[in-house]
Amino acid sequence: MSYTIYFAGDLFDHKDLAGNAALATAITEKSEGRFLCLLPQNFESGAMSAQDIRDNDLKLLVDCDLALFNFDGTELDSGTVVEYMFAKFADIPSVILRTDLRNAGAGRFEYPWNPMVSHFPRTEVVILDVHERYQALVASQNYADYPLEHYNENRSCQSAAAVTDWVAGEVMAAFERVLKEPARLSPELSSTVYDWLAKMPGFAEVSGDVSFKKILEKKRQKGLI
Repeated sequence: MSYTIYFAGDLFDHKDLAGNAALATAITEKSEGRFLCLLPQNFESGAMSAQDIRDNDLKLLVDCDLALFNFDGTELDSGTVVEYMFAKFADIPSVILRTDLRNAGAGRFEYPWNPMVSHFPRTEVVILDVHERYQALVASQNYADYPLEHYNENRSCQSAAAVTDWVAGEVMAAFERVLKEPARLSPELSSTVYDWLAKMPGFAEVSGDVSFKKILEKKRQKGLI
């Protein structure tokens, strides 16, 4: 069975856009289509209003089977946090990924972010030291043995691609684990909750009310709820 994944995270600059695309592609390819990543950045345009973007992303999130949340940065991206909480309201199995070596906000807490975003059910947390992994791969390339004019060859890109494949493998394993967790929403509650989720954001729908009934039925058929 294949599962669609909503890929949430920063998408404000080249590193965000390229990094999201590279990891999403690696997950889809390495899983041989079992996990199909959908990138919000591919469903937005400059012609969309702020509410159009928000509405489109929330609807796409609810429509997906699973969700991946990038929690990098000294401060978590506020949009990603909203999407994560919406996913938890919808009882969507989720994976939180952090690859940032900066331990901002860690202190006495278990995770390096605000504890209010922690310990929700049906969520796997993956924290990886990609910096150490990349440096080990770079060292294995024996860069010092190459003349300066060869430094711009694609060895660094190969190391980065290998790190991306490693991260993809860890994320895939986390999704396999979280898929084994039972749903928190009961059949009796799910219809009411999904009706509320369709109304609560105040979607700017021109042709009537938004409905998540078909989405809920699809999730039931897959055994996700």
